[in-house]
Amino acid sequence: MPRNQFQRMIFALMTVIVTVHAYVFYSLYVVNGSTFLALNPEATGVLDAIGKMGGVYMCGRSMPIWSVILVEFVFAYVLECTVGSPCSFRLACKVFNPAETNPVIFETSIICATVSIMCPAMSFIASFLYYPYYEGFNLLTLLADWLKLVCYNLPFAFFSQLFFIQPLIRTVFKFIFRKDIAARKS
Repeated sequence: MPRNQFQRMIFALMTVIVTVHAYVFYSLYVVNGSTFLALNPEATGVLDAIGKMGGVYMCGRSMPIWSVILVEFVFAYVLECTVGSPCSFRLACKVFNPAETNPVIFETSIICATVSIMCPAMSFIASFLYYPYYEGFNLLTLLADWLKLVCYNLPFAFFSQLFFIQPLIRTVFKFIFRKDIAARKS
């Protein structure tokens, strides 16, 4: 899909914008929503419960949701551009020859490789960001939290990237760069 560095950066930007919002929603509503509501029984919903708590606990203090999204966006974008995309393409090329493989199969292998790299890496970063520092630091607790996050996030990451996020991003990307794609084909 992306042919040059600028297009790769735009593709990564679009992917990370959608992905971070999806994961923050998934983490706050699906994984932790019932906990937030249990801590605030008078809350009318998850957002109300988070508001009554003063925000989301991150880096040892409560932060508003927009700052959580911003912090995760920065980490995800840097990781995607420096490690995720380059390594996933190389991994897919080790298994399939891009010139001889059906493009759908090759793109699917890239998506799977990206998920297998980014999910454990971002889950590890999240383990540090959301670690309960008020209890003191314990390496085993950090590793247990990381493993728990990988178990929660991996199925969501795989299915959301494969069936929703990447098809959406590829469609939008093709629309934005349709002239360049048409020029390449002719």
